[in-house]
Amino acid sequence: MGTEEIWKQSLDEAKATLDAFMRQPEIWGKLEKFTQLIFETFKGENNVFTCGNGGSHCDSMHFAEEWTGRYRKDRKPLGALALGDASHMSCVSNDFGFEHIFSRQLLGLGKPGDCLLLFSTSGNSQNQIFAVEAAKTKKIKTVALLGRDGGKLRDLVDLAIVVPAKTSDRIQEIHIKLVHTVIESVERKLFPELYI
Repeated sequence: MGTEEIWKQSLDEAKATLDAFMRQPEIWGKLEKFTQLIFETFKGENNVFTCGNGGSHCDSMHFAEEWTGRYRKDRKPLGALALGDASHMSCVSNDFGFEHIFSRQLLGLGKPGDCLLLFSTSGNSQNQIFAVEAAKTKKIKTVALLGRDGGKLRDLVDLAIVVPAKTSDRIQEIHIKLVHTVIESVERKLFPELYI
């Protein structure tokens, strides 16, 4: 297969994945709820915590920095943090096990009214399952951006948004689109002056 064919096949696959995602009948209500949960968290001066493994950890960091930094225009920073800094991860994974890296940090930092956003292509990571259990004890709302069939997390979180794709690359491409769009949606509600 030549380079041009590889590019065309990859981009066609990405487009088909987005089309399949948008054809899910319940998706628009879920995206509205996603926007509302993040909006209410920030409106109440609470924090959004995020977590993921591997590339999904990178997506969780991307989401957080868009709030503490900026998206398109300058505005006040909002409370968002990707769980799992290197020293914490190495400490907790060594002392308690890798499956506790997110839950222990959330138990230390989270409070009622906060929100936990999980990024997972499989929905089956034990460290994220434990994070959701920790969130419930702290009365923290949970949202998961998932792939494939949603895995175990689908039924554990308050809101599950599933990308119906089989490979991590295609799933993560839609996740990053969701990140950017929920940021714009929430910003338009919190800071309408940015979009005049």
